[in-house]
Amino acid sequence: MPIPFEPDTLRARLRPLAEATTLVPEEQAYRRFYGLPMPDAVRTQLGYFKVAHYRIAAQVWWPEQPPKATFVLLHGYYDHMGLYRHVLEWALGMGFAVLACDLPGHGLSNGAEASIDDFAEYQLVLQGLLAQAGALQLPSPWHLCGQSTGGAILLDYLLTGAPLAALGETILLAPLVRPYAWGRSKLSYQLLSPFVKQIPRRFSANSTDLAFLDFIQRDPLQSRRLPVAWVGALARWVKMIEQAPPSLRSPLIVQGEADLTVDWRYNLKVLQDKFANPEVLLLPEARHHLANESLALRQRYFAFLSQRLG
Repeated sequence: MPIPFEPDTLRARLRPLAEATTLVPEEQAYRRFYGLPMPDAVRTQLGYFKVAHYRIAAQVWWPEQPPKATFVLLHGYYDHMGLYRHVLEWALGMGFAVLACDLPGHGLSNGAEASIDDFAEYQLVLQGLLAQAGALQLPSPWHLCGQSTGGAILLDYLLTGAPLAALGETILLAPLVRPYAWGRSKLSYQLLSPFVKQIPRRFSANSTDLAFLDFIQRDPLQSRRLPVAWVGALARWVKMIEQAPPSLRSPLIVQGEADLTVDWRYNLKVLQDKFANPEVLLLPEARHHLANESLALRQRYFAFLSQRLG
């Protein structure tokens, strides 16, 4: 399948988010390729903001009517904003403005591919994204939503940061604390880290949506490697987050019981200890990538979220 946009060219031509009030042809081709809402349907902007040495790609959409809240969306590891159209369309249908970004080394953001030196850098990105919400005068409350690593960033923010008064609900979709088979992964890291910088990525069947699994193999913004540095950063973060003091906040958690990407049973125990009465929706058939699960599974958790954010 021919790719209608060149990622490096698009990345280089992004404008500051506040100034990107129209989409240039490369940006339109990117939006069409991923099925994202276009300007003829909603008001939207695609650009970047700067955090430390990163240029972070970001997008914002406004619903047809004046928004009643803002939905801030963080993607998972190996993902990018282009893969989240189902969540985006649901949030716009709820009457929310939507603000999202690509994490460093992902999608249209710069940085070492699929890597990070320290998970603290993700907190800088989240702070920068929330600053953009303020600069764009997006309405409160600001609901936060993160899939997998995006969820890890949000739970880190709630436990170790200083959450803003403008925050509404926090939604954690298959949140990462420990990955599946974490003991084996840590041992592999300890053995390999002195000798290699990366290993080949193994694509997993992390959704019951076969069309999504096929698409992800052809996605031009997918990394094909697992940097050892990212695993090391994760190991340091897991230890820190497990020792973090509890929070009085009560996030909404959606978790698939067929998830073989994160150690979800262990992770739920940690989250139930760290937060005050988190509300958990378990989906027995769902795998890890909830943002791209089958239609029936998405409908179930969107109905759950709609009742609580409506």
